[in-house]
Amino acid sequence: MPLAHPIPSIVSDCSRSALEWDRFLALLSAYAQSATGRDWLLALAPSTDRDWIDRQHALVAEMRLLLNEGVRPSVGSLFDPSDLLAKSRIEGAALEAEEIRRVVNLAEDVSAWASIIAQPPQSLADALPELCALSSELCSTPLTPLVESLRDRILPDGSLTDDASPELRRIRREMDRQQKAIEDSLRGALRRFAEGGSTQDDLITIRGERFVIPVKAEWKRRVQGVVHGSSSSGQTVYVEPLETIELNNDLVRLLEDEQAEIHRIFAQMTRQIGQYAPTILKGSEVLAEVDTLHARSRFAQEYNCIAPKFSLSDTPSTASGAPHLDSEMWDQTQVGAGFSPRTAHTEQKGALAPEANLTLKHARHPLLEHRLKAQGGAIVPVSLALTTDDRQLIISGPNTGGKTVGLKTTGLLAIMAQSGVPVSVEEAVFPIFDAFLADIGDAQSIEQNLSTFSAHIVNLNRIAARADSASLVLLDELGSATDPEEGAALAVAIAEHFLHARCWSIISTHHTSLKVYAENTEGVINAAVGFNEQTLAPTYELRQGVPGASAGINIAARLGLAPEMVASARRRLSTQTLDIGRFLDSLHQQLREVTAERARYQILEGELKREKQRLEADGMKEWRAKVKEMEHQLASLLKDFEYQARETVKAIDDKAAQQKLSKDAERRIARLRREFAEGFNASVVATHTGADKGDAHAQPHIVRHISAGDTVKLKTLGKTATVQRQIDDKNFEVSVGIMKMRVARDEIAEVIHSPSNTNQRQTPLQAVRRRSGVSVSMAEPDASISWEINVIGRTADEAQDEVEKFLDKAFLNGLPRIRIIHGTGMGILRRTLREWLKHHPQVATVTEPGQNEGGAGATVVEFKE
Repeated sequence: MPLAHPIPSIVSDCSRSALEWDRFLALLSAYAQSATGRDWLLALAPSTDRDWIDRQHALVAEMRLLLNEGVRPSVGSLFDPSDLLAKSRIEGAALEAEEIRRVVNLAEDVSAWASIIAQPPQSLADALPELCALSSELCSTPLTPLVESLRDRILPDGSLTDDASPELRRIRREMDRQQKAIEDSLRGALRRFAEGGSTQDDLITIRGERFVIPVKAEWKRRVQGVVHGSSSSGQTVYVEPLETIELNNDLVRLLEDEQAEIHRIFAQMTRQIGQYAPTILKGSEVLAEVDTLHARSRFAQEYNCIAPKFSLSDTPSTASGAPHLDSEMWDQTQVGAGFSPRTAHTEQKGALAPEANLTLKHARHPLLEHRLKAQGGAIVPVSLALTTDDRQLIISGPNTGGKTVGLKTTGLLAIMAQSGVPVSVEEAVFPIFDAFLADIGDAQSIEQNLSTFSAHIVNLNRIAARADSASLVLLDELGSATDPEEGAALAVAIAEHFLHARCWSIISTHHTSLKVYAENTEGVINAAVGFNEQTLAPTYELRQGVPGASAGINIAARLGLAPEMVASARRRLSTQTLDIGRFLDSLHQQLREVTAERARYQILEGELKREKQRLEADGMKEWRAKVKEMEHQLASLLKDFEYQARETVKAIDDKAAQQKLSKDAERRIARLRREFAEGFNASVVATHTGADKGDAHAQPHIVRHISAGDTVKLKTLGKTATVQRQIDDKNFEVSVGIMKMRVARDEIAEVIHSPSNTNQRQTPLQAVRRRSGVSVSMAEPDASISWEINVIGRTADEAQDEVEKFLDKAFLNGLPRIRIIHGTGMGILRRTLREWLKHHPQVATVTEPGQNEGGAGATVVEFKE
């Protein structure tokens, strides 16, 4: 087809008629804007070239992005310009006005598309790689100069403007003056002849490109001039007076000059078009494909289509495909009607890709959906799944239940997928098929002397000869149109043949033998279309994994067959057939109940998820409120502290000392405010983000060692108290002045003074001497040793080495505890040190101090006694 790129590796056998491919292309082509685009779509065909298929779907996906942004390509002027462009490159050739206008309109649309690709919407700046590659030549050679040069010189009707050239403007002005002179001369003649009654009408007309006046036939000899014809009645003749002949001659010469100049301009325009001919031709090819992409995108949007995925396919073992159906197959005995244990399939399998599968989730036949939309109905989607190990599906169930629609939907969507058309389905995975082989409908032919059964057998033999492991085989009502017993045996034999050939096959049937075959044969799956026992109507739903009952008598009753015939038919059914029918009906009822229960659980799961999200949102609000309240409390405490500090400074009488202390206090207040804010924010962030999760020491500071007689500071009251006795592990009795009260351990901020420890703590050396009597001498302890170490900015390993040395030194010098300043940061250094300290032999406890001692940015270590 002109302008269309050839489709590589076309699938030659795709059962176009049986799968209604041509009808679908007619529906799709209606979305094209141009005749060229429609012709292209009508010639669309499936391919086995994976690269071509992937590129087509990528192009459609990018076009859908443009449509979502409101960008619509203009292709209304598209036509095949090959002949005109070839003519434009001939020396001295001149295109006609209409031909030039069509080419200019086409060039303008090509230029507009190139502008869209060169400057797409900002949100799609890097999202159109395939469309950019398709249009790259158009962007490298813009047609804007040609369009601007020709567009202003040619009018919509194809005529040239006066400004097409200076010479044309001069000629046309001269022609206007000449016409005015002729008209003035003729009006004078009209006035003269009218006085004598010679003229018929007081008007000027044109005959043969010459201006004339109407004269009564009987007075024509009184007017000197040239007669240029008469009216249809013969009562009027048209005369060119002698005084205007020369003027008309001059006008005719000007007309000839105008035509010569127009031809020259058209020749010049033709040469310009010839210079851009390759780009215009390429642009028309690109626009033709853009039109098809636009049509496919609009179809995909209207029918909620998606781009399919493709799995790997088997490589056929032979080029010629599977063998013909042979005589042994036809002589196989019929399959029994009873259900027997599944038997293993022992045929040797060819090389296959483990990822190969065929999956459709909620697939819709576009032609059926189109018809139902027009009627105000809704389509029931179809879902099925075949794998590389289970390649054959046997569909059974009631008449008019949707078995044939399931076959056609699968076949048509597979062809669409390999033709670069999005498929009407929620999820789709296809192998790459090398043939779509269908036996659907009545192929009876009087001309070829074929009955319905004979036509099916001829077609099945053709399919069997062609099918291989990369073929999709669709067989409708297999084994029908003949004796039921023989038809069932043939159906099982044919199905088994395609199974051994490893074809992807879907077969519809009413034969119980095929249902039993599917149940007992590895690699075959049963499926059923639904039937509502209450309404005696099909539901059109496809359930995979179970066979279906034909329900022919029920369908006949619903369609109005006489009740006595229906009753008689029921009496004639065998007990075995009735039992199988009841079993299948019961099985489908259970499936419906399970499906309903699953749907109910899904609804409950959704409600639980929404409730969880609501609770999390409410918890976040509550957490933020608490943080805000804590911020206010912290700010209030800091204000009180500032006030007390300033009042204390004011109470000093010495002005110089007061001024010095005031500055020092302001600096300390600013530092404390900054440290408090940093510690508070770090603790809040660490708790909320989970940075402290699993860190048992990242908790508010709790005083560990409290004894009777200790002087402690209370958090809430901010006062000192004396511990009278320990009530239990978590509660103490304290006295504040003469008042006694009960407080919890976490209400005690710190132990200010502990009489039991005064002058009683031994250094490690003293403890060794006392226990063993060993004399150990060393230099005197360092009285100036600090009780804290700063490791901010160190790596975890560096910090651990420094802390270990400092810890040993502090322990040997008899310090009861030390403070390690490590900062907050991401919490890595804090967690590493605390985890290491927890297992150190000299460490008794590892705690996080209060905010006044560094909070989450520090760790307090107490030594063992």
